[in-house]
Amino acid sequence: MTQSKRSSNQGLATLSGRTFSAVFLAGQILWHLLQGRIHRRNTIEQMWQVGPGSLSLALVTAAFVGMVFTIQVAREFIYFGAGSAVGGVLAISLTRELVPVLTSLVIAGRVGSAFAAEIGTMKVTEQIDALYVLKTDPVDYLVTPRLLACTIMLPILTLLSLLTGLGGGIIIANSFYNISPSVFINSSRNFLQVWDVVSALIKSATFGALIAVIGCSWGLTTTGGAKGVGQSTTTAVVMSTLSIFAANFFLSLLLFRGTGQAKIN
Repeated sequence: MTQSKRSSNQGLATLSGRTFSAVFLAGQILWHLLQGRIHRRNTIEQMWQVGPGSLSLALVTAAFVGMVFTIQVAREFIYFGAGSAVGGVLAISLTRELVPVLTSLVIAGRVGSAFAAEIGTMKVTEQIDALYVLKTDPVDYLVTPRLLACTIMLPILTLLSLLTGLGGGIIIANSFYNISPSVFINSSRNFLQVWDVVSALIKSATFGALIAVIGCSWGLTTTGGAKGVGQSTTTAVVMSTLSIFAANFFLSLLLFRGTGQAKIN
């Protein structure tokens, strides 16, 4: 019992220490960006990994989410005589919540884990120390490119996923519930506001920054050889997921307070 309690306390101490390191790393990145210290070649390489490398997963996820949501909602709306509102409800749900969050979770699982594993392996094999010997700052060379890649590419993936999710919804609505694509699209246009799309981009960029900072920070604080790399990778994904959910709550509270402006024809 005492040993279990001691292990729990050690785990909490490690988590709090790593969280502080992540906050400190975020400050370092901001300072370096303000100084214009950007490794362009690495940034482009990471953008390719985050964007095109994750595109198929993000689009498949969005398509199924759009189709499933339409199945769940359309029958009830049709029962209450509000079938023309299905497209608008789907559009708002995808834009405000589902697409930014689920796309970010896909990126956290695929890219955030890779960041932690790659940098963690470099840490335990002393490649990070070699960068210092070569007078190369790991923040400039490894971390900042990854943060820029996630922050830039995740909003793009979110927009493409939104279109794919709406496309999936249109197919299901037309095929199974006889809701024409024109009615579906008009409903989406009536419900959606420009601010909804802007808020989705703000959310996805924020989530991208969280994924990059947590993945890189957990990698840089890895100890214990191969076992430590595995633990860092797993913990980075878990922390990224929790951070996305928490940030989503506060961003939603900030961005969507007040009354709606949707129009139902």
